[in-house]
Amino acid sequence: MKVALRRSSLRALAVAAIAAATVVGLAPTASAAAHDITFDCRAKTPIGDQQATLTQTVDATAPATVAPGGALDIVVDPTPNDIPGEINGNKIKEVKNFTLKVPIPANSTYVSADLTGGSGLGPTPPEIKVENGIAVVTFPGPIAGGAQFELPTITAHLTAGQSGAIESKLYGASYDDPGLTFTAVISSIIGDVEAPTSCFPNPNPVLTTTTIG
Repeated sequence: MKVALRRSSLRALAVAAIAAATVVGLAPTASAAAHDITFDCRAKTPIGDQQATLTQTVDATAPATVAPGGALDIVVDPTPNDIPGEINGNKIKEVKNFTLKVPIPANSTYVSADLTGGSGLGPTPPEIKVENGIAVVTFPGPIAGGAQFELPTITAHLTAGQSGAIESKLYGASYDDPGLTFTAVISSIIGDVEAPTSCFPNPNPVLTTTTIG
């Protein structure tokens, strides 16, 4: 069956299509990317320091542009992960007392932050607070060795500055200035041994970039 369209209808469709394409072309797109973050970790044990690396994939999203003084959200969403069953031949019984830090980016002002989702983190829900320009996520756990878990999604509500770029990253530059800390409980022939562990992202990539203007 043939369907006939009047010329006026075709003209209206063409105008609508051009308008839609213009809106799509001018709308700022979100900056979104997945990053495999390698944490360089040091655990302090009774038999000496133990070095290890942990990998966490993070999906991060932010607007590509924002007006000076405008509102924006940066979303950092860690993907599911597993606690190692052992590190350097040492059996991990559980991991507890987690702290994860995310700095508030330069050229922005903190308004508030939300935690959503997360699983396998123990009976006490994670909390977030901001101290000295750093968002700090904490939860006691424990998470059993070899178990799967998912850290909560962090949404930071910010106000843009007047110029420049807003770049989000994780926190941490060394074992003495870590961005991730926890206590690993190691099973040994002398019983359970607690190993306070400090980690920092190495390298520490830019997760999102938002241009002010």
